[in-house]
Amino acid sequence: MEFLTLFLIYVCFVLAAVALLCVCPGRKEGSLARSAAGASRVLSFVIPTQLQRVTQRVLHRLFHTRSCLFVVLHIALQAAVYGEYTWEVFVYCWELQFHLLLLLLPYLLLAGNLGCFILCSRANPGIITTLNHASLVKIYAYDGILFQKGIVCPTCNMEKPARSKHCSFCNMCVHRFDHHCVWVDNCIGAFNAKYFFLYLFTLAAMAATIAIITAAFLIQVVLLSNMMHGSYIDDQGREHAVEILFLIQHLFLTFPRIVFMLGFVILLTLVLGAYCCFNLYLALTNQTSNEWYKSRRYGCSHHLTLQPHDRRVVYKNIYSQGVWMNLNEIFKPPTVLERKKK
Repeated sequence: MEFLTLFLIYVCFVLAAVALLCVCPGRKEGSLARSAAGASRVLSFVIPTQLQRVTQRVLHRLFHTRSCLFVVLHIALQAAVYGEYTWEVFVYCWELQFHLLLLLLPYLLLAGNLGCFILCSRANPGIITTLNHASLVKIYAYDGILFQKGIVCPTCNMEKPARSKHCSFCNMCVHRFDHHCVWVDNCIGAFNAKYFFLYLFTLAAMAATIAIITAAFLIQVVLLSNMMHGSYIDDQGREHAVEILFLIQHLFLTFPRIVFMLGFVILLTLVLGAYCCFNLYLALTNQTSNEWYKSRRYGCSHHLTLQPHDRRVVYKNIYSQGVWMNLNEIFKPPTVLERKKK
């Protein structure tokens, strides 16, 4: 099954790319980053020095500075998927009398996703300046563990408000900093988190909808051709009943671009679905990605302990106010006046 081997390689490549592009850029620490650094040290013995320098400059440009490359890649992937969907899947499904509203649903989701993408990439995430610093510093209390009072950002030369962080990509401090997203080329902070939340969920819904429609089309093809009740003869001349693997290979040879696209959007649905669940968990517990990552160094508990022998600190999330209030904070960031009322 040469096709299955190639497709497995393709899946592994995409998973590796997702890990490198989504995890590594946002994390300078952690086991994955340390593994990548260790691998680079090993490869440095066999790769020419000049090539190493060029590679390091390119990687630094891609992963440690603002770049529109990933935005272009994002648009190109969307264009490729929707081009294939429009050119083949939509036409075939229309001939098979699929409901028009179902076929138009991916385009409606695309329109919503593009709107959220533009808002997320263009909106102010919560840049801290000398003009708004005095008001932003009063919104959240310092928990004394992840965020401590009196810490000054050496770059911006301002005291860091609680839940803020200096973004090395954008070279600025961001209020309620979550992470820097290379796919929208912007930080995700207090004032554009709602747009990112909707952008992510519409993107996952797009992939899932296209996957469902495409899979339904291929299943319909199999049922109409009565292929499952047929048989085939192998290289040794023996007759076999049609199996799933043979069926997949046959569909790939008949509709190569459609099956290839289906594999991609299924994988994308799984990855985006998992990330959506993670972001929903963060929203419901009133955490940011930055806070969740930093809190892993301690332990999560409903109390704070400081033992005299090992000085062990147990982290408590003091910002959670209940599920509905936490979710409301994403779509309506608190102001100084609202905090004073509470």
